[in-house]
Amino acid sequence: MRTVEVVATGAQALVQDLGRPGHAELGVPPSGALDVPALRLANRLAGNVESAAGIEALLGGLSLRPSTSCTMAITGALVTVDVDGRQVGTHVAVHVARGQTLTIGRPSAGLRCYVAVSGGLEVPAELGSRSYDVLSEIGPPPLEPGDVLPLGAPGLPDGSDVVAPHLPSAELVVRAWLGPRDDWFTDAAATLAGPWTVTSDSNRVGVRLDGAALCRVPERDDAELPSEGLLTGAIQVPPNGLPVVFLADHPTTGGYPVIGVVSAEHLPGLAQAAPGTTVRFRAAR
Repeated sequence: MRTVEVVATGAQALVQDLGRPGHAELGVPPSGALDVPALRLANRLAGNVESAAGIEALLGGLSLRPSTSCTMAITGALVTVDVDGRQVGTHVAVHVARGQTLTIGRPSAGLRCYVAVSGGLEVPAELGSRSYDVLSEIGPPPLEPGDVLPLGAPGLPDGSDVVAPHLPSAELVVRAWLGPRDDWFTDAAATLAGPWTVTSDSNRVGVRLDGAALCRVPERDDAELPSEGLLTGAIQVPPNGLPVVFLADHPTTGGYPVIGVVSAEHLPGLAQAAPGTTVRFRAAR
């Protein structure tokens, strides 16, 4: 049986695929990789289908030892990678022999890297996905040293991807569609623009921002809102006026007003934004 052993996990290592959308009526978030393009690329480099399960590693520190020769690929955050102490690259296919140990260093830019292993991780699926959801705790639990993960049948990398690592910017400009509750706030487009700063309280549920608090219009000062459905990318504004951008493990409903929704193409950048990153929203309708 083809397997890979988890030797070390770093801050957090989770099995993730492309998620389990379509279960909001059950209160289940979509989950899945926060940086979807990075996971898709890692899988292509390893010879897998793009939807195969891999590992999302937060702040590096992950070490893996396969029971058989395999291809691995690491994408996402800019990290150092070695195999038994020999430096290898990221964003390329890496051959790892049986019993060798692949180790990922701490990112010099970005937060999360993605590891694909040829054949994909064949851990049990729940509701059609192998992703772990930190909010509802559905899916395979966070990885621990000593875990042995089964692998599927390997494919062949086609060598078509030649991609340089993307370096996260110290300032992100993010497009956001205003609504549905932008009318609850004074001059929503201008005040949402920021600048905002990513805080250390951010996680897979949402990116928490600090800055000049958003102010409600006078007629909405003491208003309450029945719980409404939430989308990934929704910018919810709690009573303190400091917005939260919901990521893949977000709650499916919420009672605070949503001033806007981030365009999907900007979510990977937010997922890689380290604390202290500046965020500016460019409002659209």
